[in-house]
Amino acid sequence: MTGHRLEVADVFRGFQEQFFQRWGDALSDQQRKVLRDIGLCRTAALGTHLERCDRCSYETVAYDSCRNRHCPKCQSSARDRWLLKQAASLLPVPYVHAVFTVPEQLAPIALRNQKVFYAMLFRAASETLLEIAADPRHLGARIGILAVLHTWSQNLRFHPHLHCLIPAGGLAPDHSRWIANKRHGFFLPVRVLSRMFRGKLLSFLKRSHRSGELCFPGKVAALSSPRAFYSLLGSLRRKEWVVYSKPPFGGPEHVLKYLARYTHRVAVSNGRLISIESGQVRFRWRDSRHGNRSSTMRLEATEFIRRFLLHVLPSGFVKIRHFGLLANRNRRHALALCRVHLRSAQADLTRLLDDKQRSALNRACPQCRCGTLHVVARAIAGQQIGSLTPTHPAAVDSS
Repeated sequence: MTGHRLEVADVFRGFQEQFFQRWGDALSDQQRKVLRDIGLCRTAALGTHLERCDRCSYETVAYDSCRNRHCPKCQSSARDRWLLKQAASLLPVPYVHAVFTVPEQLAPIALRNQKVFYAMLFRAASETLLEIAADPRHLGARIGILAVLHTWSQNLRFHPHLHCLIPAGGLAPDHSRWIANKRHGFFLPVRVLSRMFRGKLLSFLKRSHRSGELCFPGKVAALSSPRAFYSLLGSLRRKEWVVYSKPPFGGPEHVLKYLARYTHRVAVSNGRLISIESGQVRFRWRDSRHGNRSSTMRLEATEFIRRFLLHVLPSGFVKIRHFGLLANRNRRHALALCRVHLRSAQADLTRLLDDKQRSALNRACPQCRCGTLHVVARAIAGQQIGSLTPTHPAAVDSS
């Protein structure tokens, strides 16, 4: 692989046969699709397209992308397009980053009931934030929340948790004014958040068990018994749950950086991979139990693939959700009212993207740097793009 940056796709292509021999029978259709898509992304197998500059007529042929939301190569451009859409929702106030995690004892249940459990996680966290913020003892206002689901730890273990970004303030109940954060340091009391979140999620789990929504195959079969299940919930109610909240940080320009970091992240990025040697993948990770110390880890390639596929979301599941002032049904009106009270106009945040991001979004021509590249022809796998050929000697890009 001299001169080639190591990618997750290389691991998939090189070891998928061994992986299928060991784990193939346990894969879902969605996991098989992710394994296939990432392995073929930006290769001739997905087809090619011809791009031409609208100023200098420069042409280049590029391989098509898989556009799978779990693909490390496809998420950077998807993230930048999404960020531009979100710019209209940002307010000129400090923001808070809060993280809601669940005890490791619930991970096996979550893994086997992903849609149901993730929906409960979103609901428990959002209701907790909205209710405590509405309490006059804390803020006494209606707030907005953007929540993003992550399911992994740095070592690729299954660890479902939510990252929430929240404007540090909200609208008064009668919509008459903007109420800024009253507290010095943290936005809302973490211990209160933790205990209400714990109570809500455990209540939702108990209700889902009673209604038969949860399933308990394999290693969690014993929990199908109400006695065993309620005993587990009782033990978890006596534990302190980890809810983490940072003090309010800067305004919209800082929020864009936070959003870029969390919204379109996948289980492991190509940039964290170091090498494949003797059937083992070596990658960088941060050990949270030792002060986020940077280290490296080695995994058998088949185990690396298995852990990566643990984080494939159910088909159609929405992992980025908005609540309160940012909920889709009332966002436009609520944000307009917030800006009136804050005496601010909607900012043009496209200037906050760096040159590389803007160039990628606008498909800037690499030759004249003035024009824009447009797709003028396509070919499916195995076909040529008519008589059109690239004019640049290094036109075929599979990176």
